[in-house]
Amino acid sequence: MVARAGDAAVKERDGKSGADGRGTSHPSTKATERLSLQQPYASDPKYKKYTQQVEKCLNAFDNVHEWADCISFLKQLLKTFQSYLQFKEIPHKLIVAKRLAQCLNPALPAGVHQRALDVYTHILSVLGTEGLKHDLPLWSSGLFPFFEYASTSVKPTLLNIYDTYYLPLQHDLRPVMKSFILALLPGLEEETGEFFDKVLGLLDRLADTVSPVFFIQNLWLVMITMPPARGSALNFLLRRLPALHAEDDITHVVGRDIGLMIRAFSAVLEDDNLLVRRSALDILLQSMRMDSAALKGTQPEDRAILMKAATSVVLRRDLSLNRRLYTWLLGPDDKSEAQTVYFRQHGLQLLSTTLKNEMFTPSEEYAESRPFKIFISLLDKWEIGSPLTEVLIYDALKAINQHMESKSIISNDVAMTASTLLEAVEPSILWKKLLHSVLYSIHDGKRPEAIRLTLFLLRELPVHDDEVRSVHLPIVFAALVEKLLTHIQENSSRVTSLTVRETCVLQQEVLRNMMPEALQQRPKLSDPELQESSTSSSPLVFATTFYGLDPPTISNYRPAAPIITAIEQLLMLCQTCAKYMVQTQGSGADLKVTFSQFLSTLTRLVEVSNVSPDTSPNASRVPPSWLEDMLDCLDMENIGFPLLDHGITLIIAIHRSSRLLPSAPANQKLAVGRMVKRLFRFLRHECAIYHVRAADLVWTLESSTGHHYVESIIAQSLNSPNLYNLEEAFEAFGVLWRLTEDEVSPGFRLKVPMMIVLDTLRHEQPIIRRAGETWMRCSLRSYARILEPIIYDLIDPTIRRKPCRTKIKGKEVQGYIYEQAFDQRYVHHLLEVLLAIAQFGGQGFTKSARSYPINRSNHKPLAHRLETASIDPTTNFLDGLVEILSRFIQSEPKEPHESTAGPLNIKIQLASVDLLHAVVARGEIDYLSLEVLEPVVIGKLYFTVHFRRLDLQIKLLRVLHSLISASTAHLSQSNVLRSENSVSEAGPRTYTMNPLLTQTLMDGISLPHNRVMLQHWLDFVLMAIQQFQPALQGIVSPIVDCLCRQVRAFLADVLLASQPDSVVLGVATDAEFIMLLNAMERLLILGLASQAELSQQDEDSLLQEKSATESSGILGLVSNVFTVDSASLQIDDQLAPRSPGYRSLHEGIRVLFAIWINLVWTAPSSKRSEDDSLSIIYSRTRARCRRALEYLSRVHPSEVLESLVICWDRDLTLYSRDPKQAEDAAFELVDTLIASAHSAVHMICESIVARTPGFPSGSRKYTNSNLSDGTLLKFLEQYLSRLEGPLALQVWGRFIQLAKDVISNVREFRAQTYLLLRCLCVLGDKVTQTTAMEDRRIKKDLQEVFSKLLDACVTFSGRSSESASWIRRTTKESIMNGRSSPVPRGVSDQKAEDKASSSATSLPDNAKPTWGSELPLQITNFIATTVLPNLRKFLPDNDKVASACSSIVYYVVNPAVKGKSRPLDLDPVVVETIKEMTRISAALKVWRAPVIDILYDNRVFNSNTAAATRWKPVVKALFDSDKTSFSDLLSRIASAPSANIFSNRENEMLLRSLNLRRLSFVLFTGEKNHFVTQLPNVQEKLVDILRNVPSPIVQSEVYLCIRVLLCRLSPHNLTSFWPVILTELYRIFEQIIVTVPADESEELPLILSASKCLDLLLTLQTEEFQIHQWIFVTDTVDAVYRPDNWTPHAMFDQLAETVTNIPVPEVKERSKASSGVTFPTSSASISFPSTGQPNKMRHPMLNSLCQIDSIRDLIPFFSHVSISSYESIYATAGNIDWEAVEQGILDDMFDSR
Repeated sequence: MVARAGDAAVKERDGKSGADGRGTSHPSTKATERLSLQQPYASDPKYKKYTQQVEKCLNAFDNVHEWADCISFLKQLLKTFQSYLQFKEIPHKLIVAKRLAQCLNPALPAGVHQRALDVYTHILSVLGTEGLKHDLPLWSSGLFPFFEYASTSVKPTLLNIYDTYYLPLQHDLRPVMKSFILALLPGLEEETGEFFDKVLGLLDRLADTVSPVFFIQNLWLVMITMPPARGSALNFLLRRLPALHAEDDITHVVGRDIGLMIRAFSAVLEDDNLLVRRSALDILLQSMRMDSAALKGTQPEDRAILMKAATSVVLRRDLSLNRRLYTWLLGPDDKSEAQTVYFRQHGLQLLSTTLKNEMFTPSEEYAESRPFKIFISLLDKWEIGSPLTEVLIYDALKAINQHMESKSIISNDVAMTASTLLEAVEPSILWKKLLHSVLYSIHDGKRPEAIRLTLFLLRELPVHDDEVRSVHLPIVFAALVEKLLTHIQENSSRVTSLTVRETCVLQQEVLRNMMPEALQQRPKLSDPELQESSTSSSPLVFATTFYGLDPPTISNYRPAAPIITAIEQLLMLCQTCAKYMVQTQGSGADLKVTFSQFLSTLTRLVEVSNVSPDTSPNASRVPPSWLEDMLDCLDMENIGFPLLDHGITLIIAIHRSSRLLPSAPANQKLAVGRMVKRLFRFLRHECAIYHVRAADLVWTLESSTGHHYVESIIAQSLNSPNLYNLEEAFEAFGVLWRLTEDEVSPGFRLKVPMMIVLDTLRHEQPIIRRAGETWMRCSLRSYARILEPIIYDLIDPTIRRKPCRTKIKGKEVQGYIYEQAFDQRYVHHLLEVLLAIAQFGGQGFTKSARSYPINRSNHKPLAHRLETASIDPTTNFLDGLVEILSRFIQSEPKEPHESTAGPLNIKIQLASVDLLHAVVARGEIDYLSLEVLEPVVIGKLYFTVHFRRLDLQIKLLRVLHSLISASTAHLSQSNVLRSENSVSEAGPRTYTMNPLLTQTLMDGISLPHNRVMLQHWLDFVLMAIQQFQPALQGIVSPIVDCLCRQVRAFLADVLLASQPDSVVLGVATDAEFIMLLNAMERLLILGLASQAELSQQDEDSLLQEKSATESSGILGLVSNVFTVDSASLQIDDQLAPRSPGYRSLHEGIRVLFAIWINLVWTAPSSKRSEDDSLSIIYSRTRARCRRALEYLSRVHPSEVLESLVICWDRDLTLYSRDPKQAEDAAFELVDTLIASAHSAVHMICESIVARTPGFPSGSRKYTNSNLSDGTLLKFLEQYLSRLEGPLALQVWGRFIQLAKDVISNVREFRAQTYLLLRCLCVLGDKVTQTTAMEDRRIKKDLQEVFSKLLDACVTFSGRSSESASWIRRTTKESIMNGRSSPVPRGVSDQKAEDKASSSATSLPDNAKPTWGSELPLQITNFIATTVLPNLRKFLPDNDKVASACSSIVYYVVNPAVKGKSRPLDLDPVVVETIKEMTRISAALKVWRAPVIDILYDNRVFNSNTAAATRWKPVVKALFDSDKTSFSDLLSRIASAPSANIFSNRENEMLLRSLNLRRLSFVLFTGEKNHFVTQLPNVQEKLVDILRNVPSPIVQSEVYLCIRVLLCRLSPHNLTSFWPVILTELYRIFEQIIVTVPADESEELPLILSASKCLDLLLTLQTEEFQIHQWIFVTDTVDAVYRPDNWTPHAMFDQLAETVTNIPVPEVKERSKASSGVTFPTSSASISFPSTGQPNKMRHPMLNSLCQIDSIRDLIPFFSHVSISSYESIYATAGNIDWEAVEQGILDDMFDSR
């Protein structure tokens, strides 16, 4: 069988190259010895012949093709050597050693191996011990790695060579000791192996050659660096490492460096192999017990490393590993007690410290949850888990808290592990530690850390364990209550401390998590004596006894159930707080917070106690004067509502369980009155956010007492003589009335205060009357509420009447006669009240009464009385009232009672008539008087507004309305008469609006102090404008603007009040919002109502002046269409006829849009008192906003949609702190207003068409000049992106029609073409995911339109790049310019567009939308990120795909490449474009050519590494898709010299080196083993160059390529390549030792490249190289601990001496900084990681060194590399900084010059 593995490595040159003659010869001692050995044979003719024979034989190796040829070669070579036995030197030994190493390739058969070993045996016998000592690296490089792969038949020969020729070297084996051990250890893998004993004996003798300690130290190094050899090393140690007792010293066995041994054990304990870990634990049990002096004498960080590695075995969940670990931690004794003592004495401190450090400062190598998982696993062993939990659980919780507060992704894993830990840990130990820490924190009063940690545990790690919830949490809760009580009773000022406040929060959390019924009784104690004494112990004493803590001394404890005791103690705490608040006048927010938390906790506890009657607290448990102290505290002015809420809620809860309130009605009413009056203070307007809760508390308080105290208390407050208090009382009662539901029947439950309020409508004092009217306006809620009790009394059964007929002058009149006397004064009073209500309510009163049936009333006796009075209960209130009034009007007293009842009856009738006539009354006054009165009234109104004369405004507004009504009616009648009489005058007379009226109305609406009158003003405005059109049309727009400002101000206040820490209380209610929105909606409609006739007049004027305008040729002007201030308007203002109304519409839409986006209620995480009111405001206002938008959208759909688009485009970020949420709400609103997606898209398309030149405008006479077609297209793109597939299919037809129209009508490129392409990509992506693509028409339309749009965009992009070189602009510059939207296109004159030629559709320059110069960059970016990834979706045809890609390459890629001095430094967008094309198979031929041109450009490596990184996927795709590319690249690396005698040799070498670097870059672009199939060809080329191209510049590229291969291939793939690499590296550095190159020599780049290659090998520490690295560096402990009389053997150590001894030339100064690399002054290049610091990673030392001018620049490297390599192994645990490795390779490839 032909062995191909070594074919690539058998054709290199024979190593004849040497120094170039320009260097200085400074041979070292070894070199001198070699020269002295060769000197006697130099002139011997036979030796020359001997040399020629060997050379001839070696040349024959070039013809080896099969393994049989190898045998022939070896036979001939051996025969040649045997022919000249007289010479004790081997000619060409470097090449001989390389050939023999190649013949030991594992792929070759055993026969070849045997022949090679025969040659080795002969050579070593000829050389003897001295010869082998001098050439140890040459012959060992082949023999050492071979033993692992040797067959059974050849192993004896190999072992014999080791025994016969190597062991006699004795002390000279010291440098090669580690590699020799590595070579032999494979023989110890199987204990039953054939050669096990022989190898074991060989290792024993090897240990004796130097010293056992040195041998063991190298064994530690092997265990650290060679995972495959760990099992064999442990097999050796188990047999040879002595068993040690606790007091035995181990240094005589392992040496002084115990840390090295510790790291070796750490490495094997973390090995993936289970058997390796098991053996490591066996050795720990044997020689490193926990109580051993060896372990205790090591450094703390070393012990931590060992413990960390040992405990990691529990994560494998293997019983055998766990059993050994437990034995190591617990000691050899089998008894649990002895094990626990042993662990506490020797292991607990180390284990807990190690886990604690790892918890708080986790290593980057492992997950953050690792130490917690180890902790959990160790809990399985009770002897370890229990003591460990006691010392570690608190710190573990702190660490978990720290990790979870970081909010990182990893914290989720920590949270899951923490939950598992809490389930596994013993609850009693956990809560013992927590309780002890919390009690100490309370006592200390300064550090609440333990309290916060317990809070974190309860909040973030929910408790599910029933034992915790039923046993530990109740005990902790009761103990905390008592501890707080004693703590505060000692000093009441402590109630304001931080720890007390935090403990209150903890109490609430504990109560929330525990089982409430667990507080009914205490758990039993295990000790009977303690159980008996605990019955009389207080909760705190019991808790400390239960957990084994030191109990405090508590007196005055009355035994009771824990819940009773807790309630009693909390009552005392609340009383203490209340007294302290009264004492300090409630100062300090902290005190209020603490008091509020106490109240909340106590309320919850009382509610829990009410579940069981046995545990309900009785009144005797309530401390004396508790209620009085609480009420005194709650009566304080500076007590906020949340505290009042909690206090009253607690009082109600206690009263329901233990009858807290006084039993005497008078005293009880007094207490209730104090609370109700206090609540009424928070029913004022400035406390709007508390209204709902305050009203609920009022009714709850009344229901808990069982008496109707509230009605009399309110009535008493409404009769206050103080006007200010009276106004506040009215306002508070109004809020209570409005928030009381109809089911309560407030008209009957609150009848007395209601009648007091209604009486004020007729009160003589204007202030009181205004208060009543305000109550009616703002708080009434429904007229039915007040009609029910009044009608109920008006149909009192005592009012008995009988029908009668009265004849008057022959006519009969139907009437009634009262049968008996009744309370006429009361009836008259009721009618007067009703009259006042009717006069006040007007049409609203009538509508409400008409729409409300009487039988809907919740008061059942009302229906019964109606039946008795013969009135149908199903009738409505208005009809019933009219019937009742008609009876009163018709009713008369009997004749005997006429004198007494008559006057009162007349009053009743008058009141009834006034009530019936109130709505229809009108004034009869002449026009001149009207004209005189109106300015006076307006002027007075203006005066009252500004001087806050609120009382006059209502009357004046009514008068003003009547005046305007009479004036307009008079003018209208007059104009009709004039037209009938055909009087020819100037025209009809029109109403002239007073100039002060608009301002008066705006001030009345907008001034803050006038807010209470807002509804009156709005009513007047709405009624007057609507009734008197078009007389008052001019005030619509200013009033709308004013309303918009008001709504914005209200909205800002509400949003501010919604903030968590807001202090804003006085916000607009939902009623006020709805009031303003009602007015705004109606005014917007009214403002646009007359636009139709105005537009018609405008159109007529346009038609009349069209010819004149056309003939004048002035494009931008339209005159005499609509005059404002006698000035002609320019084209941009042609919307003037509609601009007031439509500008108002736009402003209104903006305000409604802001409400829609912001007023979305989301319940907060923690309940607040103001949330109920805010949620009502949010929901009702937003609902009214929606109705307004829906109505406006139905009336003016296009205008509303365009206004929404403008809001979306310009103001989105102004409306909400979350733009994404605002944008979602905007599109949600569009979906709400427009019935279907098709309609929405159609409307947007129509708006786009109206703005696109070249299209007929159709029926759209006007367009919004603030909105451009570009903005509409952007909106359309976002809208389409939100559609589902079926909806996208519905809108497809309309959109594709728009796209076709644009393509066919717009001839030159416009930005809209690009935006259309974006829309098409969004819509097309959705349509292609449906079955619609089976429709040929849709498929055809998509392909055609997409192709045309893409072609237009690409062509424009290419032309722009040619003219403006836009592609050179960076993305940063583009971002700096911002989003450049097109300049809004002015609405062009319709006549001018009609006049324009159909062939010239371009806009004039000033009207063209101008995009920034980044538009081509945006297009290219869009092509790269969206178009190309989806190209196959839109263009299934390969030809069209290729055509599109070809166009992109021609217009985008090629212009970007031209003229680049650095071919790879293209714009990232262009590179991304090419990268996306590489994913399209049909585009291969298109992008392949430019990429190849760039790659083979000789300046390609002038680029920087960042650019090269971007090109990696592109280059990889090129060589993946085109199989000939790689062979073509290899062919360019020609080895044959040029036949042209005139060729430039230097230039030829430069080109060859560039091609070789290209090969390195191509290999670098692949993943691991990506190009492994090409490895034989690559090796062949590299070997060929090494053999035939002596140029240093080319050979230096070979070592760069080898570095790439080391990073991109698995190490075992390079096995056959090692002899060549080692030989060449050996040759280069040996040549330096013999002849040091001169400064600025051509050899220096090659030396630097070879040094970097070795630097990388030492960094990677591959298993294949470790057995050879001793040749170059000292890899034993001698690197650090050098023995006496030490001489360097490793090449780099020799080079350090050789180069250091070279005299420094004095010709020129050489800057130390020129070396470009810095090394530490100490011997170590990598510092040891300290405990807690994450392990450092190995990285090459020469990364920053790019060029050297002298071999001296490498002195720091040569002198430090051995110790740095050793210490990096010691400190980094094998971690490699791959990022630094690859960056170093890239930096050497790309020089950025």
